[in-house]
Amino acid sequence: METIKSKRDFERVFSRGRRYNDALLRIRVAQREGSPGRVAFVAAKRLGNAVFRNRCKRVLREAARLCALPVDGCDVILFSTAQTHDSSPELVAASLRRMLSRAGI
Repeated sequence: METIKSKRDFERVFSRGRRYNDALLRIRVAQREGSPGRVAFVAAKRLGNAVFRNRCKRVLREAARLCALPVDGCDVILFSTAQTHDSSPELVAASLRRMLSRAGI
């Protein structure tokens, strides 16, 4: 799974992408013509300590794997919420599928 790492790529997704929200996670999706898709996993410091944030990112990574991300031609940033930590990856994956279908992916 290729991930988004550079600040420039994050800024491009933020400026050109569309945002979708749910109680378990938030996503930002930007189209990228003719290239393989990439994914990023974000857990803000305001959520808690490093152990809490790492658990959130593990849940997001497993949910992305269950949803077969990344999709060719799309950059997706997944943001955790406070509820992500206590949710199962399957529940987060179901929420992610709903948001991806709203995004047309």
